[in-house]
Amino acid sequence: MVNGVQRALIRVWRHVPRRVRRWIVRLAAPSFTVGAACVVERDDGRILLVRLAYRDGWGLPGGLIKRREDVADCARREVGEEVGLTVELLGAPAVVVDARPQRIDVVFRARVAAGSAPDAAAPRSPEIREVRWFAAGELPALQHEAVSALMALASSAFGEEPSVIGSGRPGAPGAAGDGDDGAALRLAAARAADQYDPLAS
Repeated sequence: MVNGVQRALIRVWRHVPRRVRRWIVRLAAPSFTVGAACVVERDDGRILLVRLAYRDGWGLPGGLIKRREDVADCARREVGEEVGLTVELLGAPAVVVDARPQRIDVVFRARVAAGSAPDAAAPRSPEIREVRWFAAGELPALQHEAVSALMALASSAFGEEPSVIGSGRPGAPGAAGDGDDGAALRLAAARAADQYDPLAS
């Protein structure tokens, strides 16, 4: 009986115009915001963190993707708008899915681009109250999004699964390299893992 009803509904669905099907799916499916963030590393291994005016803890430079904007372009734009640096993105990003606030973050590893001075990083947006470079082993209290992002990016960059982090405790970053020894990112991810709280969303 159920199979017959399902088959009939599928036949009807096939004849519904594509625009209407898309509208129905959007109504029924949960909505997620999508953002991009960067783990910006200096040559000496320090990690760039920002403190937002409206939140406690330190986070990564980043923000929401504009309509029809490429996610990599968003990551570079957000770093420029928030701290005034031009960055070069390194490797493939990691994706963090945070189900409770319905947010997806695409996290890139980045370095300061040639011609952009790391010491020029400063708040360039009213939402940023402080910008600072931290030694990877001496990270301050982080926002939960930064914790998940650092852990996911290290896991992805060094060949361990999962590179998509959802609910539950993400695995610790591995030891396999990718040509860049990634010591700073590994250490930052290990320090971030010490702050991991699965209930903080």
